[in-house]
Amino acid sequence: MTRAELIHQIKEKRSFLCVGLDTDLTKIPEHLLDDEHPIYSFNKAIIDATADLCVAYKPNIAFYECYGLKGWQSLQKTWAALPKDCFSIADAKRGDIGNTSGRYAMAFFDEPNSGLGFDSITIAPYMGKDSVTPFLEFKDKWAIVLALTSNEGSLDFQNFENKEGLQLFEQVIDKVNTWGSTDNLMYVVGATRGEGFIKIREHAPEHFLLVPGVGAQGGSLEDVCKYGMNKDCGLLVNSTRGIIYASKGRDFAERAREEALKLQKEMEIELLKAGIIS
Repeated sequence: MTRAELIHQIKEKRSFLCVGLDTDLTKIPEHLLDDEHPIYSFNKAIIDATADLCVAYKPNIAFYECYGLKGWQSLQKTWAALPKDCFSIADAKRGDIGNTSGRYAMAFFDEPNSGLGFDSITIAPYMGKDSVTPFLEFKDKWAIVLALTSNEGSLDFQNFENKEGLQLFEQVIDKVNTWGSTDNLMYVVGATRGEGFIKIREHAPEHFLLVPGVGAQGGSLEDVCKYGMNKDCGLLVNSTRGIIYASKGRDFAERAREEALKLQKEMEIELLKAGIIS
């Protein structure tokens, strides 16, 4: 998916919602557990219930890899079920030297060989250019690079300052910007960091940001938009638990839709306020 196509979907659906598919077998409705592929059955129902309200889906790959071959099959089936007008994110957080990164890129981007053709993948940039650029060699595919996360351990490294007073996450963005463009690079920025978006936008004013942490993790959508939205919206705000686990009963898909609709309506208000839609 190109940047122009993504922006079009945001305006068309009046939403910048990303639904996380971190599907945990211990949390899905019991009546699905007897299915051949219960993770896929759950995901397909969530997708069908929310596809008109969101612009992206983000399976967390660990929730599939942990089940071996059957989990990978569920991931392939889930990817195939994703609507083609929605941006697909493999939340894999890969990061290795060039030849290994190239194989990871094939695994998630090269559909004829792997059975997966995601639009994007999340990447840990600690190993530098080698760990990012192989993903940028695929046409119309995106690298979504970790920048400023909201987990407790993020403080161990991300806020360290150099002698010029730049924090590490700022240095990461400045360097990564030289490897790609706003057409194939995004950054992960945790919603619970609030005013941290001001700093992010100083270094990446036009890039899209993938923003986890709204909803169950306590992030404020209003603050994210106040500090992080740009003229094209520039945000994909992810919600997982608050949507997909809204109910553990047979009405789980309907309840998921209700929660997604609430967020979509809030997003519509923010897009109207910003003059991105009318």
